[in-house]
Amino acid sequence: MRVVSGDLKGRVLKAVPGTSTRPTTDKVKESLFNMIGPYFTGGMGLDLFAGSGGLGIEALSRGLNKVIFVDREGKAIHVVNENLKSCGLEEKAEVYRNDAVRALKAIQKRDLMFDYIFLDPPYKNNSWSSCWKRLIKRDLFIMMV
Repeated sequence: MRVVSGDLKGRVLKAVPGTSTRPTTDKVKESLFNMIGPYFTGGMGLDLFAGSGGLGIEALSRGLNKVIFVDREGKAIHVVNENLKSCGLEEKAEVYRNDAVRALKAIQKRDLMFDYIFLDPPYKNNSWSSCWKRLIKRDLFIMMV
């Protein structure tokens, strides 16, 4: 797994060990970012179900100013922090171990606004559906991988 484009193009990222997560493939990341605009001129992103942080790190590499990463698994949070450190992106990120629904409630309390929200939930888990319902109420453009 690597960063596909931007300032960090080619940088190898660690994956979460085990089978609890599956990284977004480079082809999927490339296609996704080509659809929404290959490069950003600032803005803020939210990477829910972050896993290794690949989507958020890709967005930072392509020009987002800041990304908040959320995952409920401790192993995933550890890997996100390692990947951010190896890319020199710690200052552009906030990382939280939390359930996605709880995280959205906390974000709402902080009155945060996002330009991009990335959702790549586990296939076998339907917790994303309640996240989806919360996000739709906010009239956002959302890309779900």
